[in-house]
Amino acid sequence: MVNDSNKETERRWLAAYVKMHHEKKVRDRLTAMGIESFLPVQKEIRQWSDRKKEVERVLISMMIFVKVNREEQQRLLLLPAVLRYMVLRGEHTPTVIPEGQMERFRFMLDYSDSTVSFNACDLQPGEQVIVIKGPLKGLTGELVKVDGKSGIAIRIERLGCATVEMSPGMVEKV
Repeated sequence: MVNDSNKETERRWLAAYVKMHHEKKVRDRLTAMGIESFLPVQKEIRQWSDRKKEVERVLISMMIFVKVNREEQQRLLLLPAVLRYMVLRGEHTPTVIPEGQMERFRFMLDYSDSTVSFNACDLQPGEQVIVIKGPLKGLTGELVKVDGKSGIAIRIERLGCATVEMSPGMVEKV
């Protein structure tokens, strides 16, 4: 019986779908509720005719990652802006995202000097590499070619890949 109660209190990463343009509001509400969440955003400069402004661009629209136990998982669905959890076709429970993948994804977003993009397409597995130079030093992922340019990809199982452009000279085989 100890294992059953352990599963109830164990926190794991889930992907929650939210209403369009409500990602930041949901993130702020979850923080106020004391629930760990991760909204992949990247700062960028937007140019208007009269001014420039730094804004946070949401990387994956209508989605936020939450680290919750079963009770918190149910409580989140009571929030009007939270629609549902990502569930794989043919399954009935929310898809759990491995801790290591979330850590690498967060590291990439926090330390990349270049714009990170997120593709829902499943990239073909490539060479496993580790970054040996620059702000992403230590990050492991796959060496990929996107639009003819080299980059490193962090795969989020069954969701897609976050990629950042990177010179092949900045990585080496694992």
